[in-house]
Amino acid sequence: MTSDTYSEWNAALAQARLGVAPAELHGSVTGFLCAGWAGHAHELLASLALESEADEPVDSDALHALLERAVANIGARLRTGKPVELLLPGAPLAARADAAVDWCRGFLGGLGLTGVLEDGANGPAIRELLRDFGHIAASHLAVDEDDEAALDEVLAFIREGVAHLHATFAPTGRA
Repeated sequence: MTSDTYSEWNAALAQARLGVAPAELHGSVTGFLCAGWAGHAHELLASLALESEADEPVDSDALHALLERAVANIGARLRTGKPVELLLPGAPLAARADAAVDWCRGFLGGLGLTGVLEDGANGPAIRELLRDFGHIAASHLAVDEDDEAALDEVLAFIREGVAHLHATFAPTGRA
Protein backbone atom coordinates (compact mmCIF):
# COMPACT_ATOMS: atom_id res chain seq x y z
CA MET A 1 0.00 0.00 0.00
CA THR A 2 1.50 3.34 -1.05
CA SER A 3 1.81 6.05 1.55
CA ASP A 4 1.83 9.49 0.00
CA THR A 5 3.72 12.30 1.67
CA TYR A 6 2.59 15.69 2.86
CA SER A 7 4.84 17.34 0.27
CA GLU A 8 3.22 15.29 -2.53
CA TRP A 9 -0.22 16.39 -1.36
CA ASN A 10 0.97 19.98 -1.07
CA ALA A 11 2.34 19.91 -4.63
CA ALA A 12 -0.85 18.34 -6.04
CA LEU A 13 -3.03 20.88 -4.24
CA ALA A 14 -0.85 23.74 -5.50
CA GLN A 15 -1.05 22.37 -9.06
CA ALA A 16 -4.84 22.08 -8.81
CA ARG A 17 -4.89 25.54 -7.19
CA LEU A 18 -7.16 24.48 -4.33
CA GLY A 19 -7.02 26.66 -1.23
CA VAL A 20 -6.95 23.89 1.35
CA ALA A 21 -4.13 22.48 3.47
CA PRO A 22 -3.04 18.89 2.77
CA ALA A 23 -3.76 17.76 6.33
CA GLU A 24 -7.23 19.31 6.26
CA LEU A 25 -8.17 17.59 2.99
CA HIS A 26 -6.79 14.26 4.26
CA GLY A 27 -8.89 14.72 7.41
CA SER A 28 -11.96 15.40 5.27
CA VAL A 29 -11.37 12.20 3.31
CA THR A 30 -11.08 10.30 6.58
CA GLY A 31 -14.26 11.91 7.93
CA PHE A 32 -16.21 10.86 4.85
CA LEU A 33 -14.89 7.30 5.03
CA CYS A 34 -15.42 7.11 8.77
CA ALA A 35 -19.13 7.62 8.14
CA GLY A 36 -19.26 4.89 5.52
CA TRP A 37 -18.93 6.98 2.36
CA ALA A 38 -17.69 5.15 -0.73
CA GLY A 39 -17.01 7.05 -3.90
CA HIS A 40 -14.47 8.72 -6.13
CA ALA A 41 -12.21 11.74 -5.80
CA HIS A 42 -14.29 14.03 -8.00
CA GLU A 43 -17.38 13.25 -5.90
CA LEU A 44 -15.49 14.03 -2.72
CA LEU A 45 -14.20 17.34 -4.06
CA ALA A 46 -17.72 18.24 -5.22
CA SER A 47 -19.14 17.42 -1.77
CA LEU A 48 -16.52 19.60 -0.14
CA ALA A 49 -17.28 22.37 -2.64
CA LEU A 50 -13.58 22.70 -3.38
CA GLU A 51 -13.00 24.57 -6.59
CA SER A 52 -9.80 25.71 -8.19
CA GLU A 53 -8.75 29.29 -7.64
CA ALA A 54 -7.41 29.37 -11.21
CA ASP A 55 -9.08 31.34 -13.96
CA GLU A 56 -8.25 28.68 -16.54
CA PRO A 57 -8.59 24.89 -16.33
CA VAL A 58 -5.86 23.18 -14.31
CA ASP A 59 -4.47 19.68 -14.31
CA SER A 60 -5.89 17.95 -11.25
CA ASP A 61 -4.91 14.40 -12.25
CA ALA A 62 -2.20 14.20 -9.58
CA LEU A 63 -4.65 15.31 -6.89
CA HIS A 64 -7.31 12.84 -8.04
CA ALA A 65 -4.73 10.04 -8.01
CA LEU A 66 -3.65 10.98 -4.47
CA LEU A 67 -7.26 11.10 -3.32
CA GLU A 68 -8.08 7.74 -4.90
CA ARG A 69 -5.07 6.17 -3.15
CA ALA A 70 -6.04 7.83 0.13
CA VAL A 71 -9.61 6.53 -0.15
CA ALA A 72 -8.31 2.99 -0.74
CA ASN A 73 -5.68 3.18 2.00
CA ILE A 74 -7.81 4.83 4.68
CA GLY A 75 -10.82 2.67 3.85
CA ALA A 76 -8.75 -0.50 4.16
CA ARG A 77 -7.29 0.62 7.49
CA LEU A 78 -10.74 1.44 8.86
CA ARG A 79 -12.23 -1.86 7.70
CA THR A 80 -9.39 -3.89 9.22
CA GLY A 81 -9.28 -1.94 12.47
CA LYS A 82 -5.80 -0.55 11.87
CA PRO A 83 -5.23 3.02 13.06
CA VAL A 84 -5.52 5.73 10.46
CA GLU A 85 -2.33 7.73 10.15
CA LEU A 86 -2.77 11.47 9.93
CA LEU A 87 -1.08 13.23 7.03
CA LEU A 88 1.45 15.50 8.74
CA PRO A 89 4.49 17.30 7.40
CA GLY A 90 7.99 16.11 8.17
CA ALA A 91 8.61 19.43 9.86
CA PRO A 92 9.31 20.90 13.27
CA LEU A 93 6.94 19.93 16.06
CA ALA A 94 4.95 23.18 15.96
CA ALA A 95 4.17 22.72 12.24
CA ARG A 96 3.06 19.13 12.84
CA ALA A 97 0.84 20.27 15.73
CA ASP A 98 -0.75 22.92 13.49
CA ALA A 99 -1.32 20.28 10.80
CA ALA A 100 -2.97 17.99 13.39
CA VAL A 101 -5.41 20.82 14.17
CA ASP A 102 -6.08 21.27 10.44
CA TRP A 103 -6.61 17.51 10.10
CA CYS A 104 -9.21 17.51 12.90
CA ARG A 105 -10.99 20.47 11.33
CA GLY A 106 -11.16 18.63 8.01
CA PHE A 107 -12.22 15.39 9.70
CA LEU A 108 -15.16 17.03 11.45
CA GLY A 109 -16.14 18.83 8.26
CA GLY A 110 -16.04 15.62 6.21
CA LEU A 111 -17.95 13.71 8.87
CA GLY A 112 -20.53 16.48 9.14
CA LEU A 113 -21.15 16.64 5.40
CA THR A 114 -22.20 12.99 5.38
CA GLY A 115 -25.19 13.73 7.62
CA VAL A 116 -24.31 11.23 10.36
CA LEU A 117 -24.06 13.98 12.96
CA GLU A 118 -27.69 14.99 12.45
CA ASP A 119 -28.92 11.78 14.04
CA GLY A 120 -30.01 12.55 17.58
CA ALA A 121 -29.45 8.90 18.55
CA ASN A 122 -25.75 9.49 19.11
CA GLY A 123 -25.10 8.65 22.73
CA PRO A 124 -23.33 10.78 25.32
CA ALA A 125 -19.97 9.07 24.73
CA ILE A 126 -20.09 9.90 21.01
CA ARG A 127 -21.14 13.49 21.70
CA GLU A 128 -18.26 13.85 24.16
CA LEU A 129 -15.78 12.40 21.67
CA LEU A 130 -17.01 14.75 18.95
CA ARG A 131 -16.81 17.65 21.40
CA ASP A 132 -13.18 16.70 22.15
CA PHE A 133 -12.41 16.62 18.43
CA GLY A 134 -14.03 20.04 18.17
CA HIS A 135 -11.81 21.39 20.94
CA ILE A 136 -8.74 20.16 19.09
CA ALA A 137 -9.99 21.60 15.78
CA ALA A 138 -10.66 24.98 17.38
CA SER A 139 -7.38 25.19 19.23
CA HIS A 140 -3.83 26.18 18.61
CA LEU A 141 -1.66 23.44 20.06
CA ALA A 142 1.12 25.42 21.69
CA VAL A 143 4.08 23.08 21.82
CA ASP A 144 7.75 23.39 22.55
CA GLU A 145 10.25 21.22 20.75
CA ASP A 146 10.48 19.03 23.86
CA ASP A 147 6.70 18.31 23.81
CA GLU A 148 6.94 15.45 21.31
CA ALA A 149 5.30 13.06 23.79
CA ALA A 150 2.36 15.44 24.29
CA LEU A 151 1.71 15.62 20.54
CA ASP A 152 2.03 11.83 20.31
CA GLU A 153 -0.69 11.52 22.97
CA VAL A 154 -3.01 13.85 21.05
CA LEU A 155 -2.37 11.89 17.83
CA ALA A 156 -3.06 8.58 19.61
CA PHE A 157 -6.32 10.02 20.96
CA ILE A 158 -7.32 11.11 17.45
CA ARG A 159 -6.52 7.70 15.93
CA GLU A 160 -8.48 5.86 18.63
CA GLY A 161 -11.37 8.30 18.31
CA VAL A 162 -11.53 7.81 14.53
CA ALA A 163 -11.70 4.03 15.00
CA HIS A 164 -14.48 4.40 17.57
CA LEU A 165 -16.47 6.80 15.38
CA HIS A 166 -16.08 4.51 12.37
CA ALA A 167 -17.43 1.59 14.39
CA THR A 168 -20.39 3.78 15.37
CA PHE A 169 -21.21 5.48 12.08
CA ALA A 170 -20.15 3.25 9.19
CA PRO A 171 -22.73 0.78 7.97
CA THR A 172 -21.49 -2.79 8.08
CA GLY A 173 -19.69 -3.80 4.95
CA ARG A 174 -18.99 -0.27 3.72
CA ALA A 175 -16.21 2.28 4.14
